[in-house]
Amino acid sequence: MSFCDNCFIAVVHDGTPEGKIETIGGIECYVATPTIPHPSERVLIFLTDIFGLALENNRLLADDFARNGFKTIMPDLFNGDPIPVNPPADFNREKWSALHGPAQTRPRIDSVISASKEQGVVGFAGAGFCFGGNSARYVFDLAFDGILKVSIVSHPSRLVVPDDLEKYATVSKAPLLINSCEVDKAFPLEAQAQADKILGDGKFAPGYRREYFPGCSHGFAVRGDMSDPLVKAGKEGAFKASVEWLVKYL
Repeated sequence: MSFCDNCFIAVVHDGTPEGKIETIGGIECYVATPTIPHPSERVLIFLTDIFGLALENNRLLADDFARNGFKTIMPDLFNGDPIPVNPPADFNREKWSALHGPAQTRPRIDSVISASKEQGVVGFAGAGFCFGGNSARYVFDLAFDGILKVSIVSHPSRLVVPDDLEKYATVSKAPLLINSCEVDKAFPLEAQAQADKILGDGKFAPGYRREYFPGCSHGFAVRGDMSDPLVKAGKEGAFKASVEWLVKYL
């Protein structure tokens, strides 16, 4: 797994998380439950960046989804071993990556989904943020496997372009929203244009939309600097687009 420098930048946002930690399928999860009427048989699986449950921003964002009527489950993808919010200069990225590849991570997601099905959930949406887009990567893989009803990826990485986009177009039935930005080595402007070419203009019948936020960098949708007006607009715009996508398709 390769990383860009922005993968390791996190500005901690203000707020107090309101969800709770639950064990689902043997996996520790942060669960944000709406206080308004909501369909209990549908949930959003929130797949985090490399900072996992430890980054308060992730929990606050899950709470925001819950406030909009979507029960949100955020699995601990890293078995209690996320990258520190402020990693030391000598932190070994590749060593950490080797311990948290698909063989270790995908089964944790599958366990949460299986247990949720046993509890009566029949409709899953997936929202992936960074972790390379391993979290976005897993959203794509879950969509390939027919598990997701709705897909959302924000500043994705670890996607093979154009192969994964072409596979999504031919294999998946889940409407796809991509929240993209101006500065993103993991999903640069060229890849964004390819996504539009392959999936846009009605080519992907289930539904495709790409939002673009100028002045924003990889990570903006969950851990950007809210003192920057463009980043603040990007973060809020990506969230608004995600909620609208869930309302429309979940």
